[in-house]
Amino acid sequence: MRALRLPGWGTPAVLTDVERPTPRDGEVLLRVEAAGLCHSDLHVLDAGPAGMPFPAPFTLGHEIAGRIAAVGPAVTDVALGDPVAVYGPWGCGECPRCRAGKDNYCDRRAELPWAGAGLGRDGGMAEYVLVPSARHLEPIGELDPLQAAPMTDAALTPYHAIQRCRPALGEGSTVAVIGVGGLGHLAIQMLRAMTPSRVFAVDVRDEALSLADRCGAHLSTGISGDTSRVLRTASGGHGVDVVLDFVGTDSTLDLSAGSLRADGELVVVGSGGGRLSVRKPGPLPQGARISLPFWGTRPELTEVIALGRSGALHVEVERFPLSDALEALDRLRSGRLKGRAVIVPD
Repeated sequence: MRALRLPGWGTPAVLTDVERPTPRDGEVLLRVEAAGLCHSDLHVLDAGPAGMPFPAPFTLGHEIAGRIAAVGPAVTDVALGDPVAVYGPWGCGECPRCRAGKDNYCDRRAELPWAGAGLGRDGGMAEYVLVPSARHLEPIGELDPLQAAPMTDAALTPYHAIQRCRPALGEGSTVAVIGVGGLGHLAIQMLRAMTPSRVFAVDVRDEALSLADRCGAHLSTGISGDTSRVLRTASGGHGVDVVLDFVGTDSTLDLSAGSLRADGELVVVGSGGGRLSVRKPGPLPQGARISLPFWGTRPELTEVIALGRSGALHVEVERFPLSDALEALDRLRSGRLKGRAVIVPD
């Protein structure tokens, strides 16, 4: 079968032929119907030999949807042909957090030679993917796999971030979404569907701001030396209650700190490598709380898929055949994608 693989650290991805896996024990083989492409894939590709805590080679792709093609012995809770999405952050399965469905915060994460599908274990940018346990599968019903696949990260991650700051998103609150890409445009939709907050969108790209408008943002603004003042004015002069930073660079973190209300919450989701000094006095307002959420939980994925099936969420998708996966990577790297790239086997 064809697969997009990282052959070794510091080497480019290659599209190559690999053997189709056979499920054993509690494993499940999925025929892939869609696999989302994420900025995290670029972080993996750009990492050096010491950059990631797991070995290469492996197949890329941690946002996956497909159908059950085969099951290992003792697997009884799924059936051949079932349409499912894959919960990507595979933990040890045994610690208290994993047993509670919080594999994203597995207590033994540092001991494992993988972080999940496409992150040390073979992922979904292939014709088939082997899933180590049926507990990582979420039924999607009639939901389009092209929508379901990116929901396993591009929607699950902002959903988890929003849930962690829900008490601050009540009546009369304001929230800024910085970065209206694959995650940010879904965050806007969730905030509109789940909270009474006024939603402000920030991005450097005109097309991203247009997307934010279509997703329901109350205000969309570009990034300039005046953006902090714009956000403060729009929030009544005191700053926004919550900032969701889906970029995480020095400049966006500075903007976040300068736009935040006293006793507000800064949620850093993006992995842009930026730094923000935490000191008193410093750039953050008094009472500020900082959160660094990672991915989401299995129960939250169930809730996200339910939102997708209800029509409350719609992923802006660009479809690529697996044979054009390298082109999709190039377009992601150069910022020429609108929404989420989704790879589909030829």
